[in-house]
Amino acid sequence: MNQENPVHGLFEENPDDLRAACYQGTDAYQKNEGYHTRTGSSIGDTGEVIPTDRPRARVLLVYPDYTERDRSPVSTGGNYSEGLASISAVLKQAGHQVELLHLLYVHKEADFKKKLQTKGAFDVIGFSIRTTAFIDCKEYIKWTKEVYPDTFITCGSYHVTLLPDEVLSVDGADCVCVGDGEYATLELCEKLMAGEDHTNIESMYFKMPDGTFKHNPIRPVFEDLERLPIPDFELFDYNNLSASKMNTAIVMMSRGCLFSCTYCGNSQFRNVYPNRKKFARFRSPENGILYLKTLLQKYPYLQYLNFRDAIFNMYPDWFDAFIALYKKEINLPFTCNVRFDVLTEDTVRKMAEAGCYTIDVGVESGDEEIRTKYLRRLMTDQQMINACEWFHKYNVMVLTYNIVGLPHEDLHKALKTVKLNAKLKSDRIIPNIFYPYPMTVLHDIAKQAGFLPDVISPDCKVPLKQKQFPEHHVLFVADYFMFFVKRYKRLKKWPKFLQNARENWLDFWFTGPLTPRRTLVFLYTIKAGITKNLKSFLRNHCPAFYLKLRNRRLKK
Repeated sequence: MNQENPVHGLFEENPDDLRAACYQGTDAYQKNEGYHTRTGSSIGDTGEVIPTDRPRARVLLVYPDYTERDRSPVSTGGNYSEGLASISAVLKQAGHQVELLHLLYVHKEADFKKKLQTKGAFDVIGFSIRTTAFIDCKEYIKWTKEVYPDTFITCGSYHVTLLPDEVLSVDGADCVCVGDGEYATLELCEKLMAGEDHTNIESMYFKMPDGTFKHNPIRPVFEDLERLPIPDFELFDYNNLSASKMNTAIVMMSRGCLFSCTYCGNSQFRNVYPNRKKFARFRSPENGILYLKTLLQKYPYLQYLNFRDAIFNMYPDWFDAFIALYKKEINLPFTCNVRFDVLTEDTVRKMAEAGCYTIDVGVESGDEEIRTKYLRRLMTDQQMINACEWFHKYNVMVLTYNIVGLPHEDLHKALKTVKLNAKLKSDRIIPNIFYPYPMTVLHDIAKQAGFLPDVISPDCKVPLKQKQFPEHHVLFVADYFMFFVKRYKRLKKWPKFLQNARENWLDFWFTGPLTPRRTLVFLYTIKAGITKNLKSFLRNHCPAFYLKLRNRRLKK
């Protein structure tokens, strides 16, 4: 990290001044004065003064943070959530107390209630709900009301924004927050503690005493991200997060996305706001650097940054300004998400010079019809190939995201995705099995085609039911994706007169009727379980050794 920073130099003599700038705002960093003053008032997202000379709320945020249906107790690890950290920062800025219940595995009733009781009583308990954890959250909310029947329960996050009434209908839920939750939650806490009517809060839907639902207007998207306080990193057991153990920080400079990929919820999230054209927004480059310096000051052992913005190069002018500042002020190795069709070689060069060591990019499908007709991703194969050549030219590793089990897909179309990755010379590959998120366009396409069951079991590995692409075919493609990519990559090493024959042989084993796919999937499941347990053991018990192995791989 470069310490010769003229902006950071304003606070080098007194680190407390840097913290104060983050949470209260200064002319050096923000156009607006801080929201919470020490004279007993705070300023809401619309500029109104909210008195703070009233009882402060105790708030518990519940974060189900797991993707597998594992009930084995886990005590450390998990992921950072920017949304929860931001909500906590706003609430704490106004004087409220906030704690986190970080659920790292599927909890049984006794286990959940014990943890809840250990935390103590709260005025407000908020649940962060994603689609795949909704079935568990229904139980958690019910159990919470059984332990604390008088506690007010609110719910937010992705699934709530997509299907608010479904969540509000859960037994025990008192209200839901649609969209950004910082200032809606702050207003809720203020009014609950003041004993005022809270059922008119914008962006919140309430369950009324007679069982009906009250829908309030959605407040405009919060455009100016630098008016928000720096996220409350300390909400988490930060040193024990999975990324932190690898000396890596998960960070975000933006919210939202400009694009409308049919499998992603961003287009639907955007539609809930009255000013939806402002949905995709970034912190200013200067405020982004302040965010990173605040984090690095708190956790100086961090050596890598992982930008989890939807598309880091979404706005070229912002990107150019930020990357220049980043190179000068931070200069740590980083990874980020980009999009092929908004890339130039100059962008790749600047990223590499600023420390980018791995790029994450979505391929999704190698079949042009699926990619353009069903996914609305209009980039061509050649655009992807050109971009990956630039990455490799500047020694940046390429990690590609791919989706298998898409509507109307089969083995032959999935093979095109494998072969495209071989042409891209992808260094790392993540093949995700398609999940039809509610309210998305691709969910509706799958439903209209008859591929979507009425209920998707939480233990289901392949949600869509397609005759031409049965479950064991989808699992085979996902499990052996990298295996086949490596072999298609090696074709060029074969004598030219044998390359076609070798390729036809690989095609046959991938798509042919004689391949024992069920058996291969079974064997892969055993191997994957052993590998997962070994990695988990090394990360949790031998992090230095695990990090050494990772660093050696990155240097190759």
